[in-house]
Amino acid sequence: MLQVHEVAGPPTEVQVFDDDEIAARLTDRDVETIREIFQTPLTGSYNWDYETANTKIRRLYELGKRFNWNVEFDIDWSQPRPAPGQARAAEPEGFAAHPKFKALSPEQQAEFGRRSLAQTLSQFLHGEQGALMVASQLVSCAPTHDAKLYAASQTFDEARHVEVFHRYLMERCRMIYPINPSLKFLLDKVLTDPRWDLKFIGMQILIEGLALAAFQTIHSTTDDPLLRDVVGLVMRDEGRHVAFGVNYLEDWIRALPEDQIEERAQFAYEACVVMRNRLVSTTVAEEFGFTHEEAVEINNAAQGGQAFRTFLFERMIPNLKRVGLLTDKIRPKFEELGVLQFENLKHDGMIDWSALEKPLDLKSQAA
Repeated sequence: MLQVHEVAGPPTEVQVFDDDEIAARLTDRDVETIREIFQTPLTGSYNWDYETANTKIRRLYELGKRFNWNVEFDIDWSQPRPAPGQARAAEPEGFAAHPKFKALSPEQQAEFGRRSLAQTLSQFLHGEQGALMVASQLVSCAPTHDAKLYAASQTFDEARHVEVFHRYLMERCRMIYPINPSLKFLLDKVLTDPRWDLKFIGMQILIEGLALAAFQTIHSTTDDPLLRDVVGLVMRDEGRHVAFGVNYLEDWIRALPEDQIEERAQFAYEACVVMRNRLVSTTVAEEFGFTHEEAVEINNAAQGGQAFRTFLFERMIPNLKRVGLLTDKIRPKFEELGVLQFENLKHDGMIDWSALEKPLDLKSQAA
């Protein structure tokens, strides 16, 4: 019988999978489901007007239906792994020149790289589970018919993302790291808040924007063609999700009373601070003898870390401005973060339909 084990918080230990055939031998008696309970005062709503009111949202929904891809059949999982000793695989950026890293054996350096990738992709996996649950909440609490339909399609997208990152971690990395506490904090805030529009802000603008920045960084730096394919497909989906959030929220937010707009602007700012300062993980570096402070300093100075923060705010700030959350009161706080130079860049309310409608390069299509 399937065992369900309830816990007060997420696991804190790394899960390591050594046997390639373990999944094939598991039965219900071997599987333990670990779940953490949370409560949310979600207010749902029926919508009795089934007509299409927002043509942009409906068009995004149609694209979601057209460009569904299958983790099992549309990705070539037989692609070879990167050759051992490749620079980015064996020498994580920023650490290679450090005396502590140079003192490691070649095998330890390669393991450092493998674990660093596993830690990053584990956060993708956990974040996608959070997105899956938030999207399912939006089906109930979104106020219009079009938004409910899109949220339903997004829920399926997020389920596929959980599946694809889990499979990659199991087959390539053979380990899963625990969720970053700051990421867990953001997900908990969005999941447990009763306001539907804050769920939209938190997921569609902030967390999806964070994901796109991280995916863009991985996509441009990875040596693994399989991972590049996986992330490329996920990015296509996430681009639709952010476009949905910006286009749906811009009219609703501006119709709120000023005090409620400022409350949501403050939430967005606080989330951005967390994303900028507290999502850097030092777990792997500490496993190999670095101090927390050393790891933070190296990560902050690394080109990849700087690129991630640039990607993040290049997308985040224009979108917050578009939906009305870059208010006069909150602007000085963002100015202190040094990110207002991005405010006039292209926002996701200006949908690049040609990019979203470009045919997917799938294994099944090429066969």
